[in-house]
Amino acid sequence: MTSGGGRPKPYLLLSIRAEERAALDEHAAFARFLGAGRDEVHRVELGSRPLPAIDLDDWAGIILGGGAFTASDPDDAKSPAQLRAEADLVLLLDDVVARDFPFLGACYGIGTLGSHQGAVVDRSFPEPVGPVSVTLTEAGAADPLLAGLPPHFEAYGGHKEAISRLPDHAVVLATSSACPVQAFRVGRNVYATQFHPELDLDGLLTRIAVYAHHGYFDPSEQDALGRAAAAVRVTHPMRVLRNFAAICRAAGREDATQS
Repeated sequence: MTSGGGRPKPYLLLSIRAEERAALDEHAAFARFLGAGRDEVHRVELGSRPLPAIDLDDWAGIILGGGAFTASDPDDAKSPAQLRAEADLVLLLDDVVARDFPFLGACYGIGTLGSHQGAVVDRSFPEPVGPVSVTLTEAGAADPLLAGLPPHFEAYGGHKEAISRLPDHAVVLATSSACPVQAFRVGRNVYATQFHPELDLDGLLTRIAVYAHHGYFDPSEQDALGRAAAAVRVTHPMRVLRNFAAICRAAGREDATQS
């Protein structure tokens, strides 16, 4: 997982967050829990500019975070920025899936990867902002992305849409009582989670403040949501990012051996 000069390849973080406070906090959180410096996680703001040409060989792995876009909305309800971003993501995911390149989508990322792979993404299984109890499937318990996590753990989430049905070639790795697909895999290295692996309590409180008027909850509930989040200890989801970093390193070593 090193460049031609021997330095580690950076990660590519695809961000759809137009809100600077949330975008900067997301960037810092992903870097911290990947075990990388912030300068080792290159952020591209898809909400404000087209995706530049991406050579997968330049990157250790790709992450697509969450935000205010909703994948299941009809096209005539989407902004020009979202339509452009989604068109760019389709082309990128064509390459990612064909090559089985390390990819992790979170929240909006699960809807995007799911849609690309033929899943049904709709508003049948929303979850309120705050803690969610996640349960690993048998496949999830054996998957390297979720290695070291207990069979049941608490995470932070909050979403208007979710996957209600996956195609047969996708593997469900985690679920919850209100949302049937909390994580899934395609191939060996392409993943997505509905919960946020980058969110600790401070991060969630930042998101609650930033998105109080984006339709996820009544703004009057902001303080109550913060108290509910603080009442639950969330420590396990961050391991997902450390595991993803290990998957990226293993894929990089395999590519180097084959080249």
